[in-house]
Amino acid sequence: MHFLALSGSLRAASTNTALLRAFARTASPLAEVTVFDGIAALPAFSPDREGDDTPTEVLTFAAAVSQADGLVISCPEYVHALPGAFKNAIDWLVSRDELIAKPIALLHASHRGEDVLADLRRVLATVSGRFAPDIFARFELMKLDPDQVALLMEDSANRDRLIAFTRRFADFVAAG
Repeated sequence: MHFLALSGSLRAASTNTALLRAFARTASPLAEVTVFDGIAALPAFSPDREGDDTPTEVLTFAAAVSQADGLVISCPEYVHALPGAFKNAIDWLVSRDELIAKPIALLHASHRGEDVLADLRRVLATVSGRFAPDIFARFELMKLDPDQVALLMEDSANRDRLIAFTRRFADFVAAG
């Protein structure tokens, strides 16, 4: 089983991306996880650039989504909402087929962020018939650097939570 992990943060030292990298290390042997790093390269969405005019970066992103058995998203909150670059990425997929039946689950890297979680749940439930809002895990990682996140996620309790999350999501994906 292959999962694509999408971080809503473009920050080099992102706790969300660090959480997804820890998830990728922990998920084996239940799943192979690829952390997608091309969201920053996506141009601003325009319906005029869809179809034959779709940019190569968008086609690469759409192909990665298409080839994954499921998506795991970790996204920060900016100004009580989705970050613009992440919403832009979702916008590129709205009129395409890749997300329609794609299983999606959320990881969260903060003790706060209820507004972005509500936005994610609303948007993802709109674009995918297989969004699983109850498959969710939250870790309090805010203000930690990626090395600190990696170390913290090696703690047996955190590893066990990530494994349980992976197992629940893999079961959901397999149940089709």
